[in-house]
Amino acid sequence: MSDEERPVPADDDRQDAEERPVPTAEEISGLLEALLLMSEEPADETMLAEAAGAPVGIVREALDGLVRHYDEGGHGFELRRVGGGWRYHTRPEHHDRIAAWVRAGGRNRLSQAAMETLAVIAYLQPVPRSRVSAVRGVNVDGVVRTLLARDLVDEQGADASTGAGLLVTTDHFLARLGLDSLSGLPDIAPLLPDASALEAELSRLARPAEDADAEAQDADETAGRRADEDEGQEHDEPDQRP
Repeated sequence: MSDEERPVPADDDRQDAEERPVPTAEEISGLLEALLLMSEEPADETMLAEAAGAPVGIVREALDGLVRHYDEGGHGFELRRVGGGWRYHTRPEHHDRIAAWVRAGGRNRLSQAAMETLAVIAYLQPVPRSRVSAVRGVNVDGVVRTLLARDLVDEQGADASTGAGLLVTTDHFLARLGLDSLSGLPDIAPLLPDASALEAELSRLARPAEDADAEAQDADETAGRRADEDEGQEHDEPDQRP
């Protein structure tokens, strides 16, 4: 489309954009809280500014205000800058009590969400957390923390392309299921009666690797047959020497 054909914004649209007020730090504080709660990784100020429709300086001012609010209000959590972004953390003075509570909770049954997340990790491991979230269609950050605390999963190694930690199951997981190795994992359906869609998705994700193995095996067999045929031809040729 040429510049002459490109539509020109109406004067009213231009005026609205020019007159649209810049939000204040107080006005976006609630939105920032919601965004931080939903973010799986530490949220950087640029991303928060784009989501809030506010300048980075206003976002930084709002974040500083939230930090003071949580500190002065005696909340059990704090907003902390880590890994180039912002994230909520429980306060250090509560860590011992929280750890004891989580360990005690290990005697309780896992929730449906935790069981489905654990199944995805078990059948796709080693797998980054983002892929687990993609399979389940929800943020699994909190559920994974529970599984880590109960020693059912662990982080080992990093994804070659993204550098994200890879989730695997633990020996404690095998012991809880009464298994010696992952090869003894049962079908998903008996463990999760309502997880037929999850089972289909896991099968689909696993199929490319299985197809690649099958293709490699076919190639090896074809190469072997050709080698046998060539060897047979060499033996069948008559001796042409005088």
